[in-house]
Amino acid sequence: MTPQPAAGARATPRLYLATPPVEDPAVLAAELPGLLAGADIAAVLLRLAPGDERTLIKRIKALAPAVQTTGAALLLDSHPDLVAKSGADGAHVAGVAALAAALPILKPDRIAGAGGLATRHDAMVAGEAGADYLLFGDTDADGRRPSTEAIAERIQWWAEVFQPPCVGAAASRDEAQAFAAAGADFILLDDAVWADARGPLAALTDIAAAVGATAAPHSLPPL
Repeated sequence: MTPQPAAGARATPRLYLATPPVEDPAVLAAELPGLLAGADIAAVLLRLAPGDERTLIKRIKALAPAVQTTGAALLLDSHPDLVAKSGADGAHVAGVAALAAALPILKPDRIAGAGGLATRHDAMVAGEAGADYLLFGDTDADGRRPSTEAIAERIQWWAEVFQPPCVGAAASRDEAQAFAAAGADFILLDDAVWADARGPLAALTDIAAAVGATAAPHSLPPL
């Protein structure tokens, strides 16, 4: 799909919640329904601790109902080959090469998200290849990420020119607001939620309110 010029105003961003690396899914399975009921979360990105294929599939299946029964999508961080086997809704992969390998596995029925896009050229290639969304602001292999200003600039450029949705990976409430103002369709949250001393539900509620106050609401197809 070739990226097309965006038409009309962008919607208030919905939230995209990334989990910590999951080894034992029981606690998270009990916690997720309350979190998903407490904020407008479009999707959950499941990060899995290392394990063999059978173990990973078992973890995914243990968590899938807690996500999907709320109407949110469950995406795997990498592991596109496990999506169909586990009942997940799609996968998120890092880099243009990984996306090219994942697309034949995931399309046309499942979601293919792309991150690890260091340059504008990478982003355009991923959009043209058929990524369902592009993520800006994620960390590289060394744990580094661009500045808030640089991420916001990339989001604004994409949102103003291209049609496929973009996601801003926010490390804080302030970043979530900045990326909403820049035109992100979704805000990815991880440590900003899980590391908050008030608890994840309070953090989600606070960030959702901040994001909602930043952009005027419009209709948006689900992720």
